[in-house]
This record gives sequence, structure tokens and C-alpha cells, in this order.
Amino acid sequence: MAPSISMIHSNPLDILDFVVNKGHGVKGLADLGLKTLPHQYIQPPQERFDHTSNEEPNEDSIPVIDLSNSDDPKVAKAVCDAAQKWGFFQIINHGVPIHVLENVKDATHKFFELPAEEKKKYSKEQSGTNNVRFGTSFTPEAEKALEWKDYLSLFFVSDDEAASLWPAICRNEALEYIRSSETVVKRLLKILMNGLNVKDIDSTKESILMGSKRINLNYYPKCPNPELTVGVGRHSDVSTLTILLQDDIGGLYVRNTKTMKWVHVPPVNGSLVINVGDALQIMSNGKYKSVEHRVTANGNDNRISVPIFVNPRPSDIIGPLVEMVESGEKPIYKHVLYKDYVKHFFRKAHDGKATIDFAKV
Repeated sequence: MAPSISMIHSNPLDILDFVVNKGHGVKGLADLGLKTLPHQYIQPPQERFDHTSNEEPNEDSIPVIDLSNSDDPKVAKAVCDAAQKWGFFQIINHGVPIHVLENVKDATHKFFELPAEEKKKYSKEQSGTNNVRFGTSFTPEAEKALEWKDYLSLFFVSDDEAASLWPAICRNEALEYIRSSETVVKRLLKILMNGLNVKDIDSTKESILMGSKRINLNYYPKCPNPELTVGVGRHSDVSTLTILLQDDIGGLYVRNTKTMKWVHVPPVNGSLVINVGDALQIMSNGKYKSVEHRVTANGNDNRISVPIFVNPRPSDIIGPLVEMVESGEKPIYKHVLYKDYVKHFFRKAHDGKATIDFAKV
């Protein structure tokens, strides 16, 4: 039986047991009708989002790039410029059908509407594989304050594995989104590699750039006291590229590396948000920027997002590409086993850009 609101507030152990161990997640808390935020979710003041002082004026925002003519040199320049200045951009006319995007958003809502005991089948304790994981926050055991988010993380190995292990309620929609985005991912990586004078993407380079993929279904329930917590804390992704589908609620913020202010990424109907990950920053020897971003909690609406993380394979060694240092440029980063880099990221709480230090020379 679910605990009452009074029990949740009077016994702090009930929170972690209810949210993490019993699999209710923050959605389960929100469904209790809490009027105030449990203290486990109250972030330290420096991590809270103060709209009055932190937010950049709206006239400065990440670029929206029309990919309908991606062979146009102006389009290629816009993509490479955005990857250098912002580490983020939005794309429209990208070729991923709108119905595919709508279907995976619907499937995300359907998964999180499942009873807790159904979702818990995919938790760390019960899932038959590390490739399928339902969870909450980021790394609860390492966090001093929890994040107001639940997620389902699906590492793609093969269609056969997905058919047998991914939740049926969202499996086909997630797979279709991955398949439908592959063309635009390859197009963007070709443009970005050309911007580094890498002219030939052979099978080895393609593997290091996009040898593995992970899709997350993220759910941010309506939150009491959203000003005291976060949906996702400050971090940069460990991917090569991230392809993010967000709904129309908003709440994604990107750090402007010049002003250090936060810039909202407004939802654009039919668009996808693209961001550079740490792996590409390392491979480009710092030319392309993997930038801090965060998600605010929302006091009015439930929000979802669906990122695809395009990554090296776990067994790949990543470091500055040969083309980046062959003319004598000093490498900023050493070569590291990608699996080790990812483990380092996941064993701690979100901490801004600190993970990249793991790969610095």
C-alpha cells in the first residue's frame, strides 16, 4: 500500500523506499498530491534556478537550422559554427517524420502511466539486462539532493534483443525513432567531420563516432515548489551527439559559455535539439564544445523528453582525431577507453563539466 502524505513527510526513509526501492519514482510522489517538496529533493541554493538573475535575455538563443538543403555550404557553416559557439542547435526539416516523433512521445506517456509494479520489472534489481533500466533521479546513491525525474534507459544492441527485452508498450515507437533518425545523424556527422578536415569517414571512424546508441524516455512530473529543485542538474552529455525530442512544455536551459548565463531552448514544433557530447569535444580536440545544460522542474505540467545518445562503442578508445594534431597542434586530451569515461560519469552526481577532466592531458 502506498504511504500517505503525512507518512512521507514524517519518515524520510519512506521516501527512498517508496521512490527507489518500490519503483514508484517521482511520478508516484506527484500522484500522492504533495503540496510541499520533500526535503530529499531540495537542492542547495547555488543549484536552484533563479529566473530573475540567471536567465539570458531571449534575444540570445541557440540557432534553429533548416536542413532541407543540407548540401548548401551555408547550412554546413551554420552547423559547425553552432557546434563551436553553443554546442547546441535545433534542426527543422530534418527528415524524421512528424508521426514518428508524436508516436514516441505518446509511448513515453503510456510507459510512465503503467503501475509501479510493471515499471519496476525494468529496475536495476529486476531487469534481466543492464541494457534496459527504469530509474529515478540520476545516481540516487551518490546524490546529496535528488532530481525530479524518472526515466527508462534503453541501450540498443539489436532488433532481436529489443524485441525480447524492451517494454512492449514503447518498444516499436522507440525503435522507429532510432531508425528514422539515423540518416540525419550521419548527415550531421559528415558536416561536422568536414569542419575538422576529416574528409573520409571509414568504417573505423564511423564506429568510433556512432558505434552505439542509447535512447532514454524521460518523465518530469508536475512538481510542488519547482523553484527548490531541478529536473536535471548541470551536466554535459558523454555522447558524440545527442538528438533530443522535447515536448511543448519547455524547461531545457543551456549555458552561454561567454556570459555564463542560462539560455532557454524554446520548443519548436517538429524540431529536434542537437548537442555536442564530451566524446566529440575530445575527438575534435576542443574545437566543438560539449556544453553544460540543465532542466528546470515545472509546477504546472508534466513534461517528457526523448534523447537518443549517439556514442562510441564501450570498447572504443577515444582521443583527439589524427587530423586534429597532425599539423602540430598540441593534444588537450589523452586517449581513454570510452567505457571507463562513461563509468566515471555515472558513479557521481551531476557536477557541470567536471567529467571532461578525466580525459585531460
